[in-house]
Amino acid sequence: MLKTSITAFALLAMVSGCADVPQATEPAPASAPLKITSWNVEHLAERNGEGCRPRTDADYADLRRHADALAADVIALQEVESKAAAERVFDPARYDVVMSARPKGRRGGVCYGKPGQTIGHQAVGFAIRKGIRWTRNDDLSALALGNPDLRWGVDVTIGSRQPVRLLAVHLKSGCNSGRSQSDPDCPVLFDQLPVLERWIDGRAAAGETFLVLGDWNRRIAARGDVFYAEIDDNEPAGADLSIASEGQAAGCKARYREFIDHIVLGSKALTRMLPGSFEEYRYDQPEDRHPSDHCPVSIRIKP
Repeated sequence: MLKTSITAFALLAMVSGCADVPQATEPAPASAPLKITSWNVEHLAERNGEGCRPRTDADYADLRRHADALAADVIALQEVESKAAAERVFDPARYDVVMSARPKGRRGGVCYGKPGQTIGHQAVGFAIRKGIRWTRNDDLSALALGNPDLRWGVDVTIGSRQPVRLLAVHLKSGCNSGRSQSDPDCPVLFDQLPVLERWIDGRAAAGETFLVLGDWNRRIAARGDVFYAEIDDNEPAGADLSIASEGQAAGCKARYREFIDHIVLGSKALTRMLPGSFEEYRYDQPEDRHPSDHCPVSIRIKP
């Protein structure tokens, strides 16, 4: 699909709810809606051949192609080894990259199902298009629960006239539904819940416009999800949350029809989201050649 302007691309996304790979476009002008994206880049390493998803120069070039086609203004990143790794995909001449300050963990070990490959550091961060005003707030280190192998949240504010607070997260994996006490992952995820809720409640109490986005490792849009119900309580006022996908089915992988990557908006942020602008980016490659095991998800908000 050819896109002749940012406006046309935005209108098409609002109608379709998903996006195939478009041609790369120029950044949006200051008055245009901002495209806010979350992308788990799957074990993105600094150097070729390392980590649980060892890559070649051609693989990094393919990721850059998709990053250009995505044409996002702000991208929350997950599973990125370092700033240097992110800058192999997001050109530092075009993007400011900020990564969590979490020290590299001691986890190491062999990648699951991949003998001889060693897991690398997984950090959360942002790539922010140059020209967008932003400030960094303290990382939400409490999400790690004192465990050096759990990820921190990264907290930035974009814009100045009508600022938006963004928290990028990558929550504990392995508890995508329910609350089984026999599953060792569920108690950890639910210990992260009050940390996340305190951040949300703090933003709502301060009257801020905020989003929480990233890899939640949880099907929070499922009917009656107990994790989401606990944070979506509208206490204090303004903490009434909305999930941007609005019940749409995921299409990145044939086996999985429910999202675990989410953009969650507070009530003030929802008023600035362009209706129908949620989209799941689709790679123009067979699933076994996808450059990551997650597809980016995006919305557009009024600046």
